[in-house]
Amino acid sequence: MTFDRFSRLASIPALALAALCFVAVHSATAVKAASISLLRDPDIERSLTEIAAPVLRAAGLNSKRLRVLVVNDSSFNAFVIDSRTIFIHYGLILKLDRPDMLQAVIAHEAAHITNGHIARRMQNMRSARSVAGFGAALAVLAAAAGAGEAAAGLAIGTQSSALRGFLAHTRAEESSADRSAAAIMQRAGLSPQGLVDLHRIFEGQELLNSANQDPYMRSHPLTRDRIRAAEAYVAAHGAGSGADTSDANTRYWFARLHGKLSAFTRAPKWTLRRVAEESFDDVRHMREAIAHHRRNDLSKALRAIDEALAIRPSDPYYQELKGQILIENRRWQAALSAYGQARSNAPENPLILASLGRAQLAAKQPKAALRSLEASRRVDFRNSNMLRDLAQAYAQAGQNGMAALATAERYSLQGRLKDAGVHAKRATRLLATGSPAWRRAEDVLIAAEQDAKRKRK
Repeated sequence: MTFDRFSRLASIPALALAALCFVAVHSATAVKAASISLLRDPDIERSLTEIAAPVLRAAGLNSKRLRVLVVNDSSFNAFVIDSRTIFIHYGLILKLDRPDMLQAVIAHEAAHITNGHIARRMQNMRSARSVAGFGAALAVLAAAAGAGEAAAGLAIGTQSSALRGFLAHTRAEESSADRSAAAIMQRAGLSPQGLVDLHRIFEGQELLNSANQDPYMRSHPLTRDRIRAAEAYVAAHGAGSGADTSDANTRYWFARLHGKLSAFTRAPKWTLRRVAEESFDDVRHMREAIAHHRRNDLSKALRAIDEALAIRPSDPYYQELKGQILIENRRWQAALSAYGQARSNAPENPLILASLGRAQLAAKQPKAALRSLEASRRVDFRNSNMLRDLAQAYAQAGQNGMAALATAERYSLQGRLKDAGVHAKRATRLLATGSPAWRRAEDVLIAAEQDAKRKRK
């Protein structure tokens, strides 16, 4: 599991506020962006793909093109910023105890996409300018691990009346998304009761002081109203009794998702105390392996992951986890073997390829690392951790122009355009003028220069 940082975006309203920098021209005030990190893990992302697939198909979306990614944040939130990625905080996932509740989250966010809410909110914000004269802000086109546009700043100085008006629009859309989510779940063969039970998690949030509320609550209808609306839908359509209607495959991948996230984010003692409750033997061994690894007990960690592999010997994600355990204990050759097996069973997985490349670098095999990391980049070019390793591999191979380009692209993904510009400028001097790599460096350099001009205004 790795952490990948990009410019912070807390919610759809935050994106909308940030996007005003393209339309507001007075009283410009820039706010330095905070950062947000994703939990990038091939096993977790495969689990989310399996869980999301039936819901996305029922919503009329391409389950192979729309990804669900995990945000490294313990709060309860989920959001979309374009039509290609759904973001869910790990804290929300761990709060859910049934897969249909997670599918309800995904259905709700998918409804925002299918109902056209993202584009509509942009228009609502433009209309709100005439009401309040919103302040302009810096926004940067930054990719969030393949997610498309992410904002690097927020417009500030917003008059409260206009903000209330905007949130009224978003609350209406949230109600619409709830109705659509219930219908999507029913089309997927799932009981919308999962949506009712999801909303119950947020009960009581509206009683908190606004400073202590989860951001999810401030742009959503009151929980009690959402529960009543969802219960009315269930009653009107005779849609289930509240039992989990997810199939066996979904229940397995939910257990695996939940197990790996909890093992990496909660204390090892907590994991080992509860692991006997796990109903899937391989998932139980996986959780034990992570807990022992975090306790620096290599022998027990390897014994546990090998027991998981004995049950699923061709599982590339367990092989990748074994590689992680080994590389973090400086067992380079053994890690290479584990990552190599993982690649054999999942040859196009960009995260596995990136991990293999990192292991090859550690084992002093820069040429092999360069091949693995370039293959990873071809599939997922917005992985900043991979770009860091790729820059190192290029440097060791004597390709300094490409090393500068990879570094520039990494900084641009993280919203650090000033740093990106420095390396992009160097790349343009070293790369062949007019080549594809040179044009990529030029794109980063132009973005950095435009960002600098906006800051000077």
